[in-house]
Amino acid sequence: MKLSNLIEEFIKEMIEAENGVIELQRNELAGRFNCVPSQINYVISTRFSPERGYIVESRRGGGGYIKISRAVCDSGESYMKKMLSLIGDYISQTDANAIIQNLYELDIISQREGKIMVAAVRDNAIPINPPQRDFVRAKLLKNILVNIL
Repeated sequence: MKLSNLIEEFIKEMIEAENGVIELQRNELAGRFNCVPSQINYVISTRFSPERGYIVESRRGGGGYIKISRAVCDSGESYMKKMLSLIGDYISQTDANAIIQNLYELDIISQREGKIMVAAVRDNAIPINPPQRDFVRAKLLKNILVNIL
């Protein structure tokens, strides 16, 4: 298993054990995994993004920390409204897939709905070049979310 995957799983287990919120120090975590702190930054920025349902706060300095919390919404509708604002005018296939996966993990959509959504926003389903493809993908995903509401 790749180091990035191990770090991600470790952080997810910590979040689960701490009821959705953790504070960690990058250097301590890097020491635990015998890697450079930038590896921790990479994992946090790519695997714990808002699209994936996380809120990350960072404070630098001597007592600096990284706080990661699982985004919690009072309803699926509330979460989808947040996702609509997050999508913006353009969205990559990776970020769209992360949003869809998160909707499924939160039981807002079914597995079947998720598969349909993923198929609709794939690069090969939108046969135009970037950045227009990311623009169309954002429009499609927003339209799907609005209609699920």
